[in-house]
Amino acid sequence: MALLPSFIALPTSSPSRADTSHRVRRICSTGGAAHDNALLLRAAEVADWSAGHTAPHPNFGCVIARNGEVVGEGFLYAQGTKCAELQAVEAANELGRGATAYVNMEPGDCHGDQTPVSSLVQAGISRVVVGIRHPLGHLRGKAINSFRNEGIRVDVVGEELPIKKMEKALKSCILVNAPLLYRAAFHVPFSVLKYAMTLDGKIAARSGDASWVSSRLSRGRVFELRGRSDAIVVGGNTVRQDNPRLTARHGGGHVPARIVMSKSLNLPEEANLWNTHDAYTIVATQRGARKDIQEKLAKKGVEVVEFDMLNPRDVMEYCYSRGCLSILWECGGELAAPAISSGVIHKVYAFIAPKIIGGRGAPSPVGELGMIQMSQALDLIDVSIEEIGPDILVSGFLHPIPDLSPVIPSIHETAALDPTVSPYESKIIFFYKTWDPFGAFSNFSPHSIIMPDETGVPCMWPTVEHYYQAQKFLGVDNPLAKGLIEQIKCTRSPEEAARIGRKVQREQPELVHPDWDTVKIDVMYRGLRCKFSMHPHLNSLLRSTAGFVLVEASPHDLFWGGGREGEGLNYLGRLLMKLRSESLKEATPESIV
Repeated sequence: MALLPSFIALPTSSPSRADTSHRVRRICSTGGAAHDNALLLRAAEVADWSAGHTAPHPNFGCVIARNGEVVGEGFLYAQGTKCAELQAVEAANELGRGATAYVNMEPGDCHGDQTPVSSLVQAGISRVVVGIRHPLGHLRGKAINSFRNEGIRVDVVGEELPIKKMEKALKSCILVNAPLLYRAAFHVPFSVLKYAMTLDGKIAARSGDASWVSSRLSRGRVFELRGRSDAIVVGGNTVRQDNPRLTARHGGGHVPARIVMSKSLNLPEEANLWNTHDAYTIVATQRGARKDIQEKLAKKGVEVVEFDMLNPRDVMEYCYSRGCLSILWECGGELAAPAISSGVIHKVYAFIAPKIIGGRGAPSPVGELGMIQMSQALDLIDVSIEEIGPDILVSGFLHPIPDLSPVIPSIHETAALDPTVSPYESKIIFFYKTWDPFGAFSNFSPHSIIMPDETGVPCMWPTVEHYYQAQKFLGVDNPLAKGLIEQIKCTRSPEEAARIGRKVQREQPELVHPDWDTVKIDVMYRGLRCKFSMHPHLNSLLRSTAGFVLVEASPHDLFWGGGREGEGLNYLGRLLMKLRSESLKEATPESIV
């Protein structure tokens, strides 16, 4: 998720479980602060191993060490998968007892049962070193307090551990979750502006031709940046002139959505971005703009979102509401300038090619910013310079990474201090991402269920989403359908299970059960009912919401979610409320109390 500087050496792909299990490696032999710094730096490196393979999510890495030797490592591969702490404990086995756990960020509980904490406690970990506290208010300080209540020593950088001696590790811990920190502080996704220009500052010839400014190696780096992003933003000019695809082109990994900003909707009827088989496409426009074009785009599967006044900040606030962590801007100068001026661009990646194209009318990367003196120029912070083949990559931040080190009371702590403050102002509970306060309700949450497979034999499914997607192909007399069930069952994350199921349903509908639209609600209900019966703490959490309307806050799934403005059917929320009602009826008055 995070866009790391060149001083952090990262693997080109995430290692398999076999690569990290039962490995004992010496990281540091000097002890003390240097020992902690090296091992915490390792935890930050491990945390980033899922980048590009899954959708951006809070990055967690855990390293368990004793006497300077790493005995277990783990990282959160995707939302809805096994937490980093449990993976590290399983890898360390008995060597974890009495050892120290290093985590780049305070654990966040998306299980609903504090698995990150309980796994380290049960493993006999004696000390936990934390890089940064969790930036989300409902999780901040929760795990640290839980560790201390269990008698485990907790050292947080900047609190128990001096920043000066842990500076390099702290910087890495911050950078690996920079998108989450920006999102928590500014309520917009972390946004990166990327452009390639010639040595004389041109992003294209005066004819508009831009193929290619930078080298193949630089373009490969751009694909990596795309894989780390929730969405890619371009303007209408880019669509008209370049007709881009904006795919990650790595095969099998995360594919970001494409967002086109166009006030006038002066867009071609045919364009690569309208092929939504490649990736999801959103067109953001001004309210009332060219309804005929809107209808044509909608028929192609493109989502059109209208804004009262189309501008970069409103679009980024909208992306924030959709749960986005990281956005990559690949627009031209006319859109880059207002994006910078509105304060939504946080980092810049400038690829500089050793070429000169000239041309008075040739476009530059950034349009008019209204500055008339060099003293007004925006200075980049924490600048990194890197050679990529014949090109030079200059990157740096336009806004410093938010300092969230002061302890911010949670909403419940605030209410305790001031009884006039109510923790809940409405009777609606929204949930969407697994890191939300009630994220454990999601069908993507990392709770396994036991349900019959294609032969009717009970088997373990990693998540409800794995089970749900596989049932699409159940009972279809086709070897490909049977193979898909097994493939979905074995995927590492619910995100990947959904990606396979949705893609095949769209492209090969003949492999989907003919009655799927009729039975899919019942399939989801059976999966959810099994999940809440197998995990009693989730059932207790569900009962605790009595009196609240539960809304799955997906902004684009208008069947299972509530939609952007409440126009969705919210069937997931409905099923959960049905389960809650059944559970409360079954409970005795004593158990409810």
